[in-house]
Amino acid sequence: MFYTAPSILSSDFSHLGEEARVCAEAGADMLHIDVMDGHFVPNITLGAPVIKSLRKCSDLFFDVHLMISDPLRYIPDFIKAGADLISVHEESDGSTAEAVDMINNAGIKSCVALKPATPAETVFPYLDRLDAVLVMTVEPGFGGQSFMADMMPKVKKIRSEIIRRGLNVDIEVDGGITDKTVAEAAKAGANMFVAGSYFFGASDKVKAVALLKNAAEKAVR
Repeated sequence: MFYTAPSILSSDFSHLGEEARVCAEAGADMLHIDVMDGHFVPNITLGAPVIKSLRKCSDLFFDVHLMISDPLRYIPDFIKAGADLISVHEESDGSTAEAVDMINNAGIKSCVALKPATPAETVFPYLDRLDAVLVMTVEPGFGGQSFMADMMPKVKKIRSEIIRRGLNVDIEVDGGITDKTVAEAAKAGANMFVAGSYFFGASDKVKAVALLKNAAEKAVR
């Protein structure tokens, strides 16, 4: 099944509640929320208190992407804030395995994210404990970047390993996703698509979501 996840990083931060409602009304499956600390990536966005406030006005599935140096310290805050899925980076400080266990033990869906330079194989030890793997198709930190097609072999390699083990793990791609690039990602084995500028820059957001899903479905027929 394919899922669309508009990235709130590209929204109007002065109207976050309204922007979340727009996503739901457009038929998006989840809301992708980028958390950046200005250290792990060169940008600062929002934290758990903002997500907690946003949770009060949205029933969407919250896909929380932690681009922070010390996820172990802050995971409990994001669980309490209302995250439904939490992604931690393999490249961050501390134990990835411990972070995954912390998320799973709280009954939240877990995901490990990989920067472009990080090999596919680094996520293999965690696959049997994960709900998803996030493959960055841009360098993390800022929205509006171009899709890195050279990440598709990584997606294929992870999907092949998931199939080989008979696991049920989603693969999410984040960065430069449009109704054109989504086909490449779907063919490679991705099924969760984060779209920031493409979605929030669209005049017809219902159509934007439909185009993403239709293009993905058509690519794998």
